[in-house]
Amino acid sequence: MVIEDLQRLIAQEKELQFEKFDNETAWQLGCLIKQNAEAMSGKVAIEITRNNHRLFSYAMPDTTPDNLCWIERKSNVVQRYQHSSWYVGQYYKAKGKNIEEASLVDQKHFAPFGGGFPVCVQGVGVIGSITVSGLSQYEDHQLVVDSLRQYLATDRVSEI
Repeated sequence: MVIEDLQRLIAQEKELQFEKFDNETAWQLGCLIKQNAEAMSGKVAIEITRNNHRLFSYAMPDTTPDNLCWIERKSNVVQRYQHSSWYVGQYYKAKGKNIEEASLVDQKHFAPFGGGFPVCVQGVGVIGSITVSGLSQYEDHQLVVDSLRQYLATDRVSEI
C-alpha cells in the first residue's frame, strides 16, 4: 500500500507543474486556496514562495502563529528534498525511520507532514513551495493538490 501511495504522490508532482510562475500566479493561486478552504469551512494559513521569496501569505481567522511555524517547517522539507512534505513523510515512514534519524536534520526545523507542495516549472524544476497549515495533514495536502488542479485546468483553458 505504501508503494502505491508514494507512486501516487510522485505522479501528482509530475502532473501539477507550471509553464511559468510569477507573482500574479502566486496571488491567484493563493486566493483560490483561500476560497477552497472557506468552501470547506477550513481555517488555514497559506504561504507561497519562489526562490525563498514569500509571494503570498495569508492567515485565516482562528489560525494561530503556530500555523506559521508549521508552514516554515513543511516548506523547509519541500525546499530540501524537492518533493511534497507528505511524500517525504510517507517515504521515511515506509523505511521505518523519522526524518531526523534518516537525514540528520532537526525536527524543530523540518516537518514531513502534509501541506507543503513543490512549485515546479516545466523545463526548470522546483523553484518554490505552496504550503498550508490548519487542517489534518492529509487535508492540508489535498487542499493544495485540489487547488493546483483547479488552477492549472483553468489556466490551460484560458490559453486556448
